[in-house]
Amino acid sequence: MLAKLESDYNPSELEVYMNPKQREFFRHKLLSWKNDLLNDSQETINHLKEESWHEPDLNDRATKEMETSLELKTRDRYRKLLEKIDSALKRIENDEYGYCKETGEEIGLKRLIARPIATLSIEAQQNHENYERQHSDLD
Repeated sequence: MLAKLESDYNPSELEVYMNPKQREFFRHKLLSWKNDLLNDSQETINHLKEESWHEPDLNDRATKEMETSLELKTRDRYRKLLEKIDSALKRIENDEYGYCKETGEEIGLKRLIARPIATLSIEAQQNHENYERQHSDLD
């Protein structure tokens, strides 16, 4: 169910959590973010197509290759982020968005506004990070 949003709408802690307006707010936020990432990726593709790879100076060529490598790494991070955005959009469709995948508790509006792809509450995220830190120390 899609809700109609006013252009200045912001989710409020006073509303029922993950009501249709809030879900639509986050759906719009995620789609906008996704479109921005896709546009940036298209710019990279266009840039790589137009790039001249025949630099006579070895230093210039090395610089171009390093810049391209960095740009491709960034786009790979975008690809992974796009997967997370798509997953969040599916959770919105399934009315699962906004709830911690480990505890089932509310993630919270402030956290979702800051990180709309969040799947864990702050407490669950901290526990996960502590666990990772402890186990990485054992290696």
